[in-house]
Amino acid sequence: MFVPQSKLPQVGTTIFTVITQKARELGAINLSQGFPDYDPPQQLRALLAEAAQAGLHQYAPMSGVDALREQITQLATAHGITAHADDEITVTLGASESVFSSIQALVHAGDEVIVFDPAFDIYGPAIALCRARAVRLPLLPPHFHIDWQRVKEAITSRTRLIIVNSPHNPTGAVWSQHDLDTLAELVRDTQIVVLSDEVYANIIFDGRKHLSAQAHAELRERSISVFSFGKMLHATGWRVGYAIAPVAITREIRKVHQFNTFSIAYPLQWAIAEFIKACPEHRGSLPAFYQAKRDYFLTLLRDSRFTWTPSPGSFFQLLEYSNITDADDTTFAERLLQEHGVAAIPLSPFCDQPINYRYLRFCFAKREETLAKAAELLCKI
Repeated sequence: MFVPQSKLPQVGTTIFTVITQKARELGAINLSQGFPDYDPPQQLRALLAEAAQAGLHQYAPMSGVDALREQITQLATAHGITAHADDEITVTLGASESVFSSIQALVHAGDEVIVFDPAFDIYGPAIALCRARAVRLPLLPPHFHIDWQRVKEAITSRTRLIIVNSPHNPTGAVWSQHDLDTLAELVRDTQIVVLSDEVYANIIFDGRKHLSAQAHAELRERSISVFSFGKMLHATGWRVGYAIAPVAITREIRKVHQFNTFSIAYPLQWAIAEFIKACPEHRGSLPAFYQAKRDYFLTLLRDSRFTWTPSPGSFFQLLEYSNITDADDTTFAERLLQEHGVAAIPLSPFCDQPINYRYLRFCFAKREETLAKAAELLCKI
């Protein structure tokens, strides 16, 4: 049998796919993969149907539909970002493509990329495909902050990119102004680019404000900020995201994007643009909407053996389980699924090195009845 030589020999099926498939097979409650179990807004769905009837079935512009990029400029202002629609915004196949195309465009063989563990799983393989090296630095529990002294020590003449993520997946951690200012100081007078994964920018709690790399006066000239309409519109399957970056960086990203996906489904882009224009209040409602779900879920767990710090952002909540068992997180996640009928994600697959803390990630972007059923089972452990 012919076996091709793999460019990613250490990569298998993602933990999200594995756990979700097992949850389906077992009929378990799936709080693992990050997707809602409710529909996008009715008006958005109606606009998509309208787009299909309007004949928008051919290629969209490579950089994105003009109307959508114009609406993105308005969304950006809510985060303190000023972006030019024509040459600083690129609509991509979900935020993942923004991340992937950015890494392929800017990272060369032999370069080093600083990544913070636990890290979203697309970063490592994208770096490996460039024949570059990921320099993995741990975030510090229980709040999963960055040790900036370690970052300073890790930067070398080969460092080409630093990938940051706020609000953070999987921990929910949110950056402070001090974090942005410290990063700016460390990359000053270097050729390092910052790739800022901000897909949960609109899902942030307890009065906090999202701080974007694109809104930072010094970082903006060397940063890419990545966003997701899937998270914003409860429509993760639509796979529409975008990248905002200065002109010179955008030019390089588009060189890869045009040969990767070229353009994103026209009807989806048109429907999203029309929805944002018609319902500007939707984005602003998201913090309260998701904070209510977070608080509801945690209230239901008050009599459980889990402990937690309420998630500052994203639609994920970490639960610490050391009061229950000393088992590693992968083992306990399997036990939770098989014996108790609840699917969660361990943090180990997000890390390059073994971890010694005891957390599982739960998605609370679910209907109240789903959260209540899951919490009832979790409280019995």
